[in-house]
Amino acid sequence: MNIRRDNLNDILDPNVIPKYVEQLPIPKVFVPQLMKDPNTCMVTGEYYYVTAKEFAQQLLPRCFPKTIVWGYGGKVKDCSTGEIYYDYRSYPGPTFEATRGVPINVQWVNNLTGYNPLAVDPTLHWADPNEIGMIKPQDVPPFPPGLPEAQYPIPLVTHLHGGEVCSTFDGHPEAWFTSNEKLIGPQFGTSLYQYLNTQPSTALWYHDHTLGVTRLSVYMGLAGFYIIRDKNNPLDKPGCILPDRKYEIPLVIQDHTFNTDGTLYFPNVGDNPDIHPYWQPEFFGNTISVNGMTWPNLNVEQTMYRFRILNGANARFFTLKFSNNMPFLQIGSDGGYFEQPVKLQELTLAPAQRADILIDFSSLKKGTKIILTNSANAPFSSIKAPNNETVGQVMQFTVKGCYKPFKLVLPKRLNNIPMLVPNRPKRVLTLVEITGTGGPIQMLLDGQKWIAPITENPLVGSTELWELVNLTVDTHPIHLHLVQFQLQDRQKFNSDKYNSDWLNLNGPLPLNHPTKVIDPGIYLQGDPIPPDPNEKGWMDTVRAYPGEVTRILVRFAPIDADTSQVKPGKNLYPFNPQEGPGYVWHCHMLDHEDNEMMRPMVVMNKQINNINRL
Repeated sequence: MNIRRDNLNDILDPNVIPKYVEQLPIPKVFVPQLMKDPNTCMVTGEYYYVTAKEFAQQLLPRCFPKTIVWGYGGKVKDCSTGEIYYDYRSYPGPTFEATRGVPINVQWVNNLTGYNPLAVDPTLHWADPNEIGMIKPQDVPPFPPGLPEAQYPIPLVTHLHGGEVCSTFDGHPEAWFTSNEKLIGPQFGTSLYQYLNTQPSTALWYHDHTLGVTRLSVYMGLAGFYIIRDKNNPLDKPGCILPDRKYEIPLVIQDHTFNTDGTLYFPNVGDNPDIHPYWQPEFFGNTISVNGMTWPNLNVEQTMYRFRILNGANARFFTLKFSNNMPFLQIGSDGGYFEQPVKLQELTLAPAQRADILIDFSSLKKGTKIILTNSANAPFSSIKAPNNETVGQVMQFTVKGCYKPFKLVLPKRLNNIPMLVPNRPKRVLTLVEITGTGGPIQMLLDGQKWIAPITENPLVGSTELWELVNLTVDTHPIHLHLVQFQLQDRQKFNSDKYNSDWLNLNGPLPLNHPTKVIDPGIYLQGDPIPPDPNEKGWMDTVRAYPGEVTRILVRFAPIDADTSQVKPGKNLYPFNPQEGPGYVWHCHMLDHEDNEMMRPMVVMNKQINNINRL
């Protein structure tokens, strides 16, 4: 029998890591090759050659060794100096600066030629480039070294999170490819992706999405921002929101744990090792990094700043607040601008959620130091508060430089967001889990595994009400590909009674038959809970709380489509959404996503059935 040990003695104590001694890195920006109309010389598109590689980067303060990471790279520009780098790579990856209406083509290149330094659990349903099949737990050796056929080669496929793209270019979990495309997944079509950038201005992000190993590759560094700007939107013009573009800064917040030699630590002994030798249901690191630096400092001037914030963590939620209780404005979220700014003193972000915020430092004295704190429990629905000396702190702001007053003048309405009305039968979808002696073994959407027949096949142009019935103890960030949706409300329900009735009707998990639906109506308790003020915009990821029914309105049409033109069966996308391998919806706690909490979704040109609908 294999004896499995997670060598915790090698873990670096986070309390010995000095805070705020390193400056916040600002991600560089990809530089495209421009494609122009030969007659007018107008830019008609852009081309990028982007590679994923392994390299060493300083994630800890300089008194510690560099860390081996993975990152995207290519030709980039340092916007602070104007300097161009021709073969640059970083974690997080450089930022794409896209212009609305200008399509881009990205050649994604997998240059990860070595073995995966983290434990690939071959008992999960994963990419499996060597086709070794589902390995019996007792046949999986301890890690390191693990199973060589699982550790090499490394598959990769990149997803543009929040993007309105054809499914061929969406980064389907089974469209992966290894180095030199020697091995490819069953849904692979091409590694040259096209993003049309027809949606309104917003901050998206890109990351690896390979089946069963997304938690490992994002943790290693395969993620970055993708910002769309609209030349015709006054809010995107220089001088409107900020005195200068240099005061707009992206922040990718993640958590990590390090070994004493500076390498990344990730668990390699499962909570139920007799079933999943390596996989754990949720990973929570003991340090916080921003833009790839652990507990950085940012020197700020006495003026207005704009921060695009992404929770890029595997499972950790963040509730962010300034140590001086300074208020700030949130002007947008996943899908773009709100209708009106929302004044806040704290901000909660689930994994994959983004926030667009404005902070005015002009009233603070030079030398003032402010800590951005985190008070979110981990797991989020538990009572385990963060350690205030470690993961309860995120980064520091130090006020320096000249006083540059800037009068913020925003229009009365930042955006026009239509009120969605469902025109198809509603879907009732449960969030469930299978539990073993050591905790969760598997998380499921509606009781179905990834390979079960497709049940979410909405009609293009339709608007559907999805009721997410959470029967687990976790808050799940549920993400739908292709679309941005709206949160209608949440409502508590008798989850114990519903769960008992649902299991009696459907039988043991996972199901081997179509899910039998129970309307949660008679189980509901209290009144519907309206969205928080900063949940009223377009979103692609929603927090589904335990013991609640979360209702979202999903319109299968472009975000800013003319409402009068949106009709069931009418395709307003600039592509056919039914073409290609299809889309997916899933929990964005990556450990859950990698172990069955993901389902396929195909947007149809004609309605074909009413599975899971009432």
